[in-house]
Amino acid sequence: MSMPADADALIELAYDPFGHLVLTTPEGDSHTGVVPMRGFPFSAPTTCISFCDEQGREVYFLADIARLSRPARELLEADLAGREFIPVIRQIHSVSAGAEPTDWRVVTDRGEARFVLNNEDSIRRMGEHGALITDSHGVRFRIEDMRSLDAASRRTLRRYL
Repeated sequence: MSMPADADALIELAYDPFGHLVLTTPEGDSHTGVVPMRGFPFSAPTTCISFCDEQGREVYFLADIARLSRPARELLEADLAGREFIPVIRQIHSVSAGAEPTDWRVVTDRGEARFVLNNEDSIRRMGEHGALITDSHGVRFRIEDMRSLDAASRRTLRRYL
């Protein structure tokens, strides 16, 4: 049976009494404990959302968040935001001199932070002007646009890219 093109608008999302996300598909199938994951969290955050079960298997694919009803879209966006912790670096105060690992002191959109970077391979370009930094504990920090950093921060970052 084929579903209409706007079938995604029929998706229902809710939390059960235990706080598990419940997805009801347009076909009426209910999946408890699903975890939504963005396919392209930086380049296309509102498209390619995969709902996976507790074993990590995809149970539903959503092409675009915009296809959802407003209540389902708001619930999904809040759920994703609650699990995605990626501070955005606004300024680089200092990076320790010498051999790796290096100690970084930065200002993020969530306040000051200090982290250890194991090596320069822990910094990746994201598009033409962005970067993603992963510290020694696996915490990711994002630089949305290097051009928006102050001159000293840009100079520091250029040494690692």
